[in-house]
Amino acid sequence: FVSHRLPVALAARDTGFDVHIATAAGAAVEVIRSHGLVHHPLRLSRHGVNPVREVAAFAEIVRLMRRLQPDLVHLVTVKPVLYGGLAARLTGVPAVVAAISGLGQVFAESGALAATMRRMITVAYRLALNRKGLKVIFQNSSDQDALVRLAALPREKTIIIKGSGVNLRTYHPTPEPEGTPVVIFASRLLKSKGIREFVDAARRLRDDGLEARFLIAGDPDPESGSSLGFDEIERWRRDPALEVIGQRHDMADLFAASNLVVLPSYYGEGLPKVLAEAAACGRPVVTTDWPGCRDAIDPGRTGLLVPPRDVTALGSAIRKLLDDPVQRRSMGNAARALAERDYALERIVAQHLEVYESVLREAWPERGVSRASTRVAH
Repeated sequence: FVSHRLPVALAARDTGFDVHIATAAGAAVEVIRSHGLVHHPLRLSRHGVNPVREVAAFAEIVRLMRRLQPDLVHLVTVKPVLYGGLAARLTGVPAVVAAISGLGQVFAESGALAATMRRMITVAYRLALNRKGLKVIFQNSSDQDALVRLAALPREKTIIIKGSGVNLRTYHPTPEPEGTPVVIFASRLLKSKGIREFVDAARRLRDDGLEARFLIAGDPDPESGSSLGFDEIERWRRDPALEVIGQRHDMADLFAASNLVVLPSYYGEGLPKVLAEAAACGRPVVTTDWPGCRDAIDPGRTGLLVPPRDVTALGSAIRKLLDDPVQRRSMGNAARALAERDYALERIVAQHLEVYESVLREAWPERGVSRASTRVAH
């Protein structure tokens, strides 16, 4: 919430909405409260599958909605959309905004278990989203098309908003650093984010004599079944071809010290924030021809696309841009223009507020929208 949704909540509050936030407990709760927002803790696990705990989490959301009686709820990511959408129906919430920031890993996996899970989730989507007073926000057209088809979702109830926005003053272009070129992978250290492919490509390129530094910024995510183990990451720390720098909060500075950003993901992406931030910093990218990733760039103009899981193609694309500084800088300039057009934080926030007002008008056509008396729960 803090990294991706806080600006929308603050803008809604400043516009006159009464904003409440409901998330799991954690250190970021104090950040939320420090902005004067009301926070409600939920015992909701991102990846938990224990039936008793999941039913308890759903019941907790129902109780919270009954107590707050929100006029509009803004539900973000898979579980909150499914549980919150059903809870909103049960409690009579007039207006719902559901943000689908990627369909999740289950829609990217193969096998009988994944197919069963997809069928169950599809049924849940149909129950949660089959209502009036609804708008569903997607970050890319592939996810939009998939859910329109799978959940029988009317297309007029959907809209694409490209990501969560980037502060273009914080993330701004700088000249490329001189000397040995720097290539950076920045993400949670999940297998499906393509981190192993990045490592393999880096090793091959170094073995082939390419002079470059390969940085890995990010930490594992133990809650995800796709997370790398700490032992494997420790082995990478001892690899002279790699520089493992852990999770960082100074991404603008890291991009300024880099020449190329790489994200070879095959995760269930929405629109990766790191690719939007790289564009704002005027850095070209190499990423995969995969939903969300391909939507974040202008292929051939702001970066290069490679097939998912293809280490050879990934290495060739990295080498191509490192060997051609003129093309790399041209792509970086085009990337900044793309960010100014599509990813400016003010634009993204305004689009969300427009969605709030449109869905409230649909829910209450007879009374219009009075923002001073409207309660929004995230």
